[in-house]
Amino acid sequence: MKTIKISIYYPLNKITVPLVSTLIKEFDLQVNILHADISLNKTGKLVADVSGEEQNLDDALKFIEEQGIGYRLFNKKLIWHEELCVHCGACTAVCPSHALTMSGETWSLEFHKEKCLVCGLCTKACPLNVMSLQD
Repeated sequence: MKTIKISIYYPLNKITVPLVSTLIKEFDLQVNILHADISLNKTGKLVADVSGEEQNLDDALKFIEEQGIGYRLFNKKLIWHEELCVHCGACTAVCPSHALTMSGETWSLEFHKEKCLVCGLCTKACPLNVMSLQD
């Protein structure tokens, strides 16, 4: 089983396509939605971890393209150099998925890798450059 992180972009005329249920039912995939902003009369965006057999994933990506829906695979990962971090929390203010949070008990930064969208906003917000994206 393989897992990919994907960002799916719905054009206005494709917002009603039942994409997630099709990925689950027709391609035997598990879809864990991490972030979604989908509304009628507006371009939609969905970020998810999608897991399944590699051939099913390839077939599903081809299906998405055939539907006229755009996507981007996240091929990078976030590296946090915790030993250099001063736990100022600047990155938490820009993290859309709340993968970076401050502990209420210790006031130290916590990184929840499974929630990370690999958007890179934290790398720009960090005053010490202790966050980086790696291929």
